[in-house]
Amino acid sequence: MEEEAKWYVLHTYSGYENMVRDNLRMVFEKNNMLDRLMKITIPMEDVVEEKNGKRKIVQRRMFPCYVLIKMIYDNSMWHMITNTRGVTGFVGPQGRPLPLTAEEIRHMHIDDDEFVVETDYHVGDHVKVTQGPLEGFMGEIETLDASAGKCRVIVSMFGRETPVDLELRQIERAE
Repeated sequence: MEEEAKWYVLHTYSGYENMVRDNLRMVFEKNNMLDRLMKITIPMEDVVEEKNGKRKIVQRRMFPCYVLIKMIYDNSMWHMITNTRGVTGFVGPQGRPLPLTAEEIRHMHIDDDEFVVETDYHVGDHVKVTQGPLEGFMGEIETLDASAGKCRVIVSMFGRETPVDLELRQIERAE
């Protein structure tokens, strides 16, 4: 059933995100639908805040007024979810749920454990840039982030070693 589940975005009143998360869990439990609910999340990020000359790391909502929910959705659930206290509706055309695409999920780092990207590139590999303004340049991979599909390549430009951030689709092995 996990394969059928998709991520949806709910719009909430400002400051109601935690309450919505808790209320949704209770609503799913009350309606005996916990098997259809996989995950409810409020994406957070660490931010450095300075107050009275002291620095402090604080967690802040990445998307205020939004709650992300991974579930197996059907039309009978729309009323149940949109009538939950604090929910103003789904994000989608005419308030109808529109699941997030795999690219959106990857970009927002919601479900990083779901995306295991395998690549045959390694740090130190010699590569050729195949797309973009540096097409044709040769270089060596300095860093590699397979999950994001990116790498940093050291390219020799005008007699200097220059680091360039590229996507994995923009390179190929040098021959």
